[in-house]
Amino acid sequence: MEFLIASAIGVLVAGGVYLALRARTFQVVLGLTLLSYAINLFLFASGRLIVDRPPLYAKDVADYADPLPQALVLTAIVITFGMTALTVILSLRSFLESGTDQVDGDAALDEDRIL
Repeated sequence: MEFLIASAIGVLVAGGVYLALRARTFQVVLGLTLLSYAINLFLFASGRLIVDRPPLYAKDVADYADPLPQALVLTAIVITFGMTALTVILSLRSFLESGTDQVDGDAALDEDRIL
């Protein structure tokens, strides 16, 4: 199971880095989202999850699951949502001002690819 989780994290990071290095703003947003998914999965997997143990402390329970990884993932999800919303708004504004969705705003690159 550890190999599967590690492979999934690796694939998400590789895809995220590839898309984040592209020249189009939508692909950059998708790349950042994939990177955030990989970070969430890493945080969740690093918490040494334990099966069949309650997540909350009780007097009659000797062993319980650590709630810290779950809290970190929930916090990361909220931060990711805000970051994605800001990135989408900035890329939309850039597109409306420059008329192209290139990251550097150079419309000549679009015309060269068409020809």
